[in-house]
Amino acid sequence: MRRKLVFGGALVLALISLAQGASGPVVIFHAGSLTVPVDKLVQAFQARHPEVSFATESSGSATAARKVSELHREADLVLSADYQIVERLLVPEFTGFCIQFARNEMVIACTDRSLYADQIGPDNWYGILLRDGVIYGHSDPDADPCGYRALMVWQLAELYYGVPGLYEELSAHCPPGNVRPKAVELIALLQSGDMDYAFEYRSVAVQHGLRFVELPPELNLGYPAHADFYAQAKVEIAGKAPGETMEVRGAPIVYGLTIPYCAPHPELAAKFAAFVLGPEGQRILEECGQPPIVPAVASTGWKKVAPALRGLVVPGG
Repeated sequence: MRRKLVFGGALVLALISLAQGASGPVVIFHAGSLTVPVDKLVQAFQARHPEVSFATESSGSATAARKVSELHREADLVLSADYQIVERLLVPEFTGFCIQFARNEMVIACTDRSLYADQIGPDNWYGILLRDGVIYGHSDPDADPCGYRALMVWQLAELYYGVPGLYEELSAHCPPGNVRPKAVELIALLQSGDMDYAFEYRSVAVQHGLRFVELPPELNLGYPAHADFYAQAKVEIAGKAPGETMEVRGAPIVYGLTIPYCAPHPELAAKFAAFVLGPEGQRILEECGQPPIVPAVASTGWKKVAPALRGLVVPGG
């Protein structure tokens, strides 16, 4: 017992020392869909380590990455709704690794007040959305992976249902005014009745108590078994440098995290990341409708993964 107490005391002293080693809070840039899980993870971590403070910023995942790559802001962690955003916008100049840590799937969120909410289902949703008076939206593909994944769902639906021109029809009926920087911003529009349907992550719909239409596995981007079918979808989004574009192909939804080279508190960042990837972090993610990947996978830069994370991560790629 005495050895456990001594070890525990040493850990607390080490964390206090780390927290005092650099001024300011641990800064986390994260995807909007991670707002609820990150808040809960931070609260749980601080319950153990009240001496550590945090500053969290929610945005679209691409925007989060560009805060580091283009605006040159300092962050201790970047948590993205698409690990490819980390790999393509931050590796290798701004970080050396990416860890895949959670999954998700696409759904169509709605409320009891949504037009035709009593009729819509997995097989007829596209016909309902195209009816006169129905308002639906998605997030900005250049800023938020949920946005380009919504467009991928539309492309895959055209193939899956065998309806030529469906993607163009769905695009034409969703004007720019129905697009928001991040998907979670559409929730208020649903709740106020200003929008009938929104393409969201399942976890976001669950966290906010929304009704949602489940999409077939071939469309929801949630099943690795359908990866080849998903890969038929592709979307052009803003690239690594201003004025450039890059192509993103359909793939199972996998979240990624990293610790940028610019991190003011890299050791504390690694300890928080270890908490996220550990048993309690996994439990919190699961409760938030965000299935964790166990064990987490270093899709890029296994040799550069922080030593504190090595026991929780396996190499992949």
